This record gives sequence, structure tokens and C-alpha cells, in this order.
Amino acid sequence: MGRETAGKTIAQNRKAFHDYFVEERFEAGISLAGTEVKSIRAGKVNLKDCFCTVEDGQLVVIGMHISPYEQGNIFNKDPLRKRVLLMHKKEIMRLFGKVKQEGMAIVPLSLYWKGPHVKVELGLCRGKRQHDKREAMAKRDAHREMDRAMKQANARR
Repeated sequence: MGRETAGKTIAQNRKAFHDYFVEERFEAGISLAGTEVKSIRAGKVNLKDCFCTVEDGQLVVIGMHISPYEQGNIFNKDPLRKRVLLMHKKEIMRLFGKVKQEGMAIVPLSLYWKGPHVKVELGLCRGKRQHDKREAMAKRDAHREMDRAMKQANARR
């Protein structure tokens, strides 16, 4: 792996920020096959509709689509298979407790390189309602208008 990929973001889940309020963020490793890593290096990964659950004491990501590697043959894995996330047992149990008691969700926010390893940024999220989404869009539009007005005022000087 070259130095140019160290610390580089591979993919982001922008839909998660639209659908959820992110309360806390965590970092986790991910267990991958060799051809999956090569496909990730080519940027062929999609986090759009994925989420995490706890199965048998392990944190598992479901719905992460990693396209099959073109040069891989029998070693290619199913693109939508469940992938185990690597976290300490105490952290997993704490997340599991919050999900069960408070009705929150664990959502992958981004995938990135940390040295030679692929890491997943997880968010402990609370779902947005429709009026929350409209409010967030109105705030974003208002900020955009203010920035545009400030830029025009500065250009007139």
C-alpha cells in the first residue's frame, strides 16, 4: 500500500446524516477477504443502506456492498455478505445495551484507511422524523443564503 492511501476516506454514508442524528462515533476494524480489499482499493464499495447488529456477541455489518473484484475468480465473496466488525467486547456490549434500551441504531458512517488497515467509523444514531429533516434542510438553505450574501458584500468592497 502506498503512502497516498494512508488516512484516506474510501466511502461515506451521506444518507445516514440525512436520516439520523449522530450521538456518538466509534472506530472499528473490519474482517475482509483479500479480493474484497482489492475491490475496496479500487473504490467499489457502497455504504448507502447498511446497518450494524449484534449477533452471538459480535458486531456485524449488514448491507455493505463491496463489488466483486474483476481479476478475482473463485475467491470472490458475495457482495452483500455479513462482515464482522472488530471491537472490544465491552464496547460491543455497551452499544448493544444502548440500542436495546434507548431505541438507537448503529450505522456505518464512513470507510477509511488507517495505515494498511481498513477501518469503519460507526455512529450511534437516533432516527430523524420528517419535520426534523425539513428543519435541517431549511437551516442548510439559510446558511447557504447567508454565505452567498456575505460573499457578494465582500465582492462589492
